[in-house]
Amino acid sequence: MALIDTLGTGVSALQSFTTGLDTVANDIANINTTAFKGSSTSFADTFSGAGVQVAATNQNFVQGSLSTTGVSTNLGISGNGFFIVQNAAGTTQFATRDGGFTINSSGYLVNSQGYEVMGLTGGSGSSAPSTVGPIRLNQSPPSALQSVSISSNGNVVESYADGSEATTNQVLLQNFVNPDLLVSQGGNLYSNLSGAAPVSGSLTLSSTSNTPGGSGLGTVESGTLEQSNVDLTQEFASMITMQRAFEANSRLVTVSDTILQDIINLKQP
Repeated sequence: MALIDTLGTGVSALQSFTTGLDTVANDIANINTTAFKGSSTSFADTFSGAGVQVAATNQNFVQGSLSTTGVSTNLGISGNGFFIVQNAAGTTQFATRDGGFTINSSGYLVNSQGYEVMGLTGGSGSSAPSTVGPIRLNQSPPSALQSVSISSNGNVVESYADGSEATTNQVLLQNFVNPDLLVSQGGNLYSNLSGAAPVSGSLTLSSTSNTPGGSGLGTVESGTLEQSNVDLTQEFASMITMQRAFEANSRLVTVSDTILQDIINLKQP
């Protein structure tokens, strides 16, 4: 290996381990972010064999622990599924594990960005919800709405002042064959849903394929939120390992520079 290759090898390592340290820093920064999924960086040698490069940065989609909030519209998922939300215009859908939902002034179940939660809707006291669309509370209740509860299979049950109840909506979930293909859009949202290949074989939600409790989707846990799955112990261990590797390669660049300077000095009179 030529001496100049030593410099290139060291520089490639510094660049790669900087990316690795950035990944660790992002994980640690999001230790308290709802449903955040930590990432890990893997490395590979370069095509010429002189140096290192980032092979991939993959997210860990293992479920985080569920923390009780007591808010009925806060939903955690015990399993592998994702909620599907869409923008108000109905033109773009996203997957998310963040179930920090509220009911807006128009009666829609929405996330913190105002995106509507998808499921079955249109139910009443005499009929079950059957239309796929944004979940919205009954706009013509028999009497004043008193409370809303959501069961483990996603049923949204409205209770009214006259003592009656109605299942007006049902939260549906989507699972993906390879969630690593989901693209993070910030705000705990993921896009490129078709590229990630839904387990159900279609992006169209249905009562047969997307009901919580079936098809490996998991159940909906009302009054909870999923916590970050970042393991601080592992993150600090990874940080120390990459820090030492960075220092070693910094030394490699310094030594190579010193030797090059000595060679240049040999030519001086």
